Amino acid sequence: MKARMNYRNVNPQAYQAMLQLEKFVQESGLDKKLIELIKIRASQINGCAFCLDMHTKDARKLGETEQRIYLLNAWRESAVYSEAERSVLALTEAVTVITNGGVSDEVYAEVREHFDEDQCVALIMAINTINCWNRIAITTGMTAPAIL
Repeated sequence: MKARMNYRNVNPQAYQAMLQLEKFVQESGLDKKLIELIKIRASQINGCAFCLDMHTKDARKLGETEQRIYLLNAWRESAVYSEAERSVLALTEAVTVITNGGVSDEVYAEVREHFDEDQCVALIMAINTINCWNRIAITTGMTAPAIL
């Protein structure tokens, strides 16, 4: 895929608005590894190679294991994620593919077993922020770095 534009240069205000959302997520108090799991899972669903490349690298820098990164696409069949993480991954999928029935009461209740309302807002914002980044990257033709 060829880049269509550099949206950061075309409209710096739009880019700054996205950075403010990202800043909120990063300062929300959520575990940084959990944020990266959210970003990777949503990016897998959306097929965003640029974001997958970036966030798998970021997760590794935070100490995330290769096994947990590799198994993320099949998290339901894997025992390497905590119950809290599993609830967030279910929420990530439900929000990312919102047209598949929305977020069920069951998914929401599972998240609430592990996170208070303030943390739930932060989780929802984290999921929505990466979905927005994915859509920007895909639409503008951002590509993952080539392997030489």
